[in-house]
Amino acid sequence: DDQVIVIDKPAGLVVHPGPGHSGSTLVHGLLARFPELADVGDPIRPGLVHRLDRGTSGLLVVARTQHAYTDLVDQLSTHSVERVYSALVWRHPEHHQGVVDAPIGRSRRDPLRMTVAVDGRESRTHYRVDRTFQHPVEAALLTCELETGRTHQIRVHLSSIGHAVVGDALYGGVRHSLVVSRPFLHARQLAFEHPGSSETVVFESPLPADLLAV
Repeated sequence: DDQVIVIDKPAGLVVHPGPGHSGSTLVHGLLARFPELADVGDPIRPGLVHRLDRGTSGLLVVARTQHAYTDLVDQLSTHSVERVYSALVWRHPEHHQGVVDAPIGRSRRDPLRMTVAVDGRESRTHYRVDRTFQHPVEAALLTCELETGRTHQIRVHLSSIGHAVVGDALYGGVRHSLVVSRPFLHARQLAFEHPGSSETVVFESPLPADLLAV
């Protein structure tokens, strides 16, 4: 609408230019279709209030006006934006539900990786087990909800408790027993207070075909 754009991002699409990627991105496509975004928010990431990793599919919201941008950034900072993900992880978590409360910072060994670090930024991920599998591998389908939104947060947190996301090469989730072409992570639900009407709006995205096949 005239305030926000909600996008169902396919896996493989980079959200914005950055180190290691200068080719086509979601931002380039947005600017081509909505040139007014150039004046909204960060000039390098116009309109963006949050992002998804390249290999992650699903929902994100883009602000179309400066008012909407300020409003949504405030909502994110107060943790009032609801972001729900589906993730397939290795092995069965010991508890049916829980919270991973561990600060996240950039790895000193590898600048492309994030890690749980004492001096990192406050980070919390809530999870619950929706379904478990024994064959052909031991795995569990989780619902994860972000309280904070750090880079690679769900992937780092789940790996840190011994349940790496299936298919996640960066955080130990690749196994020959089940080959998946990307991390099994999908942003399936997004809810926030609309900057124009102040009403709560909810968006949902079904699991894409490649993950359904897995």
